[in-house]
Amino acid sequence: MKLYWSPRSRSFTTLWLMEETGQPYERVLTDISTGANKTPDYLAINPMGKVPALVDGDVAVAEAAAICAYVADRYPQAKLAPPIGDPRRAKYLQWMFFAPGCIEPAILQAYLKFEIPTGSAAWGSTTQTFDVLDQALEKGPWLLGNDFTAADVAIGAGMNYAIRMFKMVPSRPSFDRYIEACVARPAFQRAEKIAAG
Repeated sequence: MKLYWSPRSRSFTTLWLMEETGQPYERVLTDISTGANKTPDYLAINPMGKVPALVDGDVAVAEAAAICAYVADRYPQAKLAPPIGDPRRAKYLQWMFFAPGCIEPAILQAYLKFEIPTGSAAWGSTTQTFDVLDQALEKGPWLLGNDFTAADVAIGAGMNYAIRMFKMVPSRPSFDRYIEACVARPAFQRAEKIAAG
């Protein structure tokens, strides 16, 4: 597998996930600050010209949550996703797509302080989004109870970015505990070293 990534981007999510698998992969630096993501070769992999993107043989997939879901299923031995048929898989998928569908826009809304009617916003509201996550994390330690999954990578990476690194969103006790648990994972720490160069 080849992971196309860039520093200071959503690529961190996929770097962390790849490190959680324990499987070898090739990192291809695609520095968005130099326009490396706008070359014809890269646009053939991801026409949106964003990072991250993943190539696995003849398969190319973009979008961090999609990459997380693909890789978790590709390496079932890493136990990063409940298998098809497991009742927990429904909640796993819900949380996997809650990251880009609710968490990311709620963070942006909180940071930019823009108002949008809750009936018009696909994520509802910033408060509602973080209340729902807060309630889920109170049961913890992970989104699926005792089982760490790729959904924790997708949500944990975003929450770490928004709260711990850039203070874009006010923290809550459950968020602090969750981020501390994420940061304590050896795979998270390896990904941080890679991202730092």
